[in-house]
Amino acid sequence: MHIPLRFQEVTDMTTATSERPTVHVAPRDLAPSAPASTATVMELSKVSVYYGNYQAVRDTSLAIPQNQITAMIGPSGCGKSTILRSLNRMNDLIPGARVTGSVTYHGQDVYAKDVDPIEVRRRIGMVFQKPNPFPKSIYDNVAYGPRVTGMTVSNMDDLVEEALVGAALWDEVKDKLKTSGLALSGGQQQRLCIARTIAVRPEVILMDEPCSALDPIATNKIEDLMHQLAQTYTLVIVTHNMQQAARISHHTAFFTADVDAAGERHGRLVEFDQTGRLFTNPKDKRTEDYITGRFG
Repeated sequence: MHIPLRFQEVTDMTTATSERPTVHVAPRDLAPSAPASTATVMELSKVSVYYGNYQAVRDTSLAIPQNQITAMIGPSGCGKSTILRSLNRMNDLIPGARVTGSVTYHGQDVYAKDVDPIEVRRRIGMVFQKPNPFPKSIYDNVAYGPRVTGMTVSNMDDLVEEALVGAALWDEVKDKLKTSGLALSGGQQQRLCIARTIAVRPEVILMDEPCSALDPIATNKIEDLMHQLAQTYTLVIVTHNMQQAARISHHTAFFTADVDAAGERHGRLVEFDQTGRLFTNPKDKRTEDYITGRFG
């Protein structure tokens, strides 16, 4: 399906080998198996990301399935977040950064010259590691995106409520919408940021370690929310928590870092598979070593 990414006013409101030991993960700790087949929303082909002359990530190729949760795991400095940011052109905001290879959304190159990065980021939203609500009311945080992108909204009150319900926050804040978003707890702030993201009707939501700054109770709420969101949206998350990836994702990509002769680290995708298979029967020994705690 071809979906033009030029900026336009938004009017649609619906929108292992056998010799290796098996890595044992309790079945209850694994997310439900992914469907046998599903549509691909985004695809990366031989994607490399550079910061100046430094190649941060090399030759990444993977397909992101629709209405599922794809997790990216690996040690620090392996390029997980860099690849995540390449999906909606957030690396464009870093001086000297450039992307080679192909990143497509419904078959369309998101880095094509006639594609507006603002429209890319509307369709492919981002939730960051640290909750970052604006210094505005809860209501204005959610309404901000539709207002600045020029969405035609018949009733902003209804849209704000719908987004907060979608982020599982409405019942907790419906009587204090004019209160500052900064007054909420950390977990509530992160859900507010999710509501702010879904208010502009994206199709894909990127999450860069969304639970790393949260306590276990708030983390459980965000994980439950992710499962709900995957019924409507496609989610791609970066996480350092392997148990979290095993619990919530349908597919997992494992990255590691190679060190060249000059001592520079370069991120590389090692393995991409359904989460159950990757955690119980990885194909690459580097994956097995990481998930069994031998390194990382």
